[in-house]
Amino acid sequence: MVCVGDRIDTDMQEGFLRGHGTQVLDGQLVATECGLVERVNKLVSVRPLRQRYSAALGDIVIGRVTEVAGKRWRLDIGARQEVSLQLSSVDLPGGAQRRRTAEDEIKMRTIFKEGDLLSAEVQSLHADGSIALHTRSAKYGKLTGGDLLYVPAALVKRQKHHFTNLTTMGITMILGCNGMVWLAPTHEGSSAAASSTSAPEQTAAKAPASAAEREAVSKAANAVRLLASLSMNISPASLLNVCKVCAERGVQAKDMLTASFIGAMLEEESQQRLQTSL
Repeated sequence: MVCVGDRIDTDMQEGFLRGHGTQVLDGQLVATECGLVERVNKLVSVRPLRQRYSAALGDIVIGRVTEVAGKRWRLDIGARQEVSLQLSSVDLPGGAQRRRTAEDEIKMRTIFKEGDLLSAEVQSLHADGSIALHTRSAKYGKLTGGDLLYVPAALVKRQKHHFTNLTTMGITMILGCNGMVWLAPTHEGSSAAASSTSAPEQTAAKAPASAAEREAVSKAANAVRLLASLSMNISPASLLNVCKVCAERGVQAKDMLTASFIGAMLEEESQQRLQTSL
């Protein structure tokens, strides 16, 4: 991560191409924005930490329905472009596979209505900049009974699995590429394999969450907030590492965002990076 004016190391590269967020001064490459350094072959650029989400095909996103109109839903996913979910791009109740009719259009609010939170996948990017989503899989759909967190999208990297069952904590985690993170108690008896193929509302506990489940979700949520405050990548591994340090030091969920514990996490992270470099 670099700040404005920081020198970007290019000594190990035989020539480089200046990308977005960089400038050459006195023969050295320096950052013109605060963000993360990205290298693609010889191209060096800086991706800002604070910016609107820029969608890519196949991204897993979390959004909130803002409007039901025509044969589509409009969603807010924090993107620069307009986002829509077509009626033809969702699974009908009961998993029926057929053409959508005028009756289905009338009953659209029985599937998703204004204010509903849901997970989806970016299906296509149109020439006018608009984004089309789809939920044609059992793992996508409405999200209920959990906690939604907003973090900079740059801290969430694309990975193999964005739906994760953290069995040691008893919670289900969804990492949205648009910087929205969903945490909910895992339904008793569900497995990691099931959580990656079942709708999130089916994996969430049907009964009201117990005190232990609320404590686990709160601890995971504060771990995500702590990682975001330190501009560290957010992943299941980094979240579990924070919770591990928390357990080792006997820190409760309500004390995870205090200055003393943040300092302890910085010390732990620096030691791990030092050991890795050695």
